[in-house]
Amino acid sequence: MTYEATVQLKFDATYTPTYTGGFGSTVDSDSIPEEHFVITAPAADLNARQYFKLFEKFMLCVGMSPGSIRSGAMSLVFNDMVLEEEQRKVCKEYELTMDEDLEKKYQDFKQRDEEWARLKPGPMGTVDNVGRYSIFTQFTDEQLREMAEWGNQKYFMGND
Repeated sequence: MTYEATVQLKFDATYTPTYTGGFGSTVDSDSIPEEHFVITAPAADLNARQYFKLFEKFMLCVGMSPGSIRSGAMSLVFNDMVLEEEQRKVCKEYELTMDEDLEKKYQDFKQRDEEWARLKPGPMGTVDNVGRYSIFTQFTDEQLREMAEWGNQKYFMGND
């Protein structure tokens, strides 16, 4: 059995001139007197994201701004009719923080900063040499081993 499906989004706009303003009253340099858009896509295997992408293109064609489109899409998730647990799933998927969680997140950051400030001078008040070695943090352990081996081969003067 073969299944074929298409989805079609259609927009028709017409402008009817009034002819009351005299000659040239129908000329408006910023508008087109008639517009017709038809977007057709195969729909047999479209997923939800592909449908949203298709509808985004349609809304751009009819003059919606990208910001308004994004705001409208977010309003589908973040409104009073959607359960909070569903909203939290989306937040987790896209690494977002809900307003209700900002205070806790701030306190966590504050606690980490205090812990770092406490550990930075060292356990007995000794000066930490973290700054001295910070240039090596960009390398993996394997890369550091290779650099040390290269240095030993190049600069080793023999046994004293």
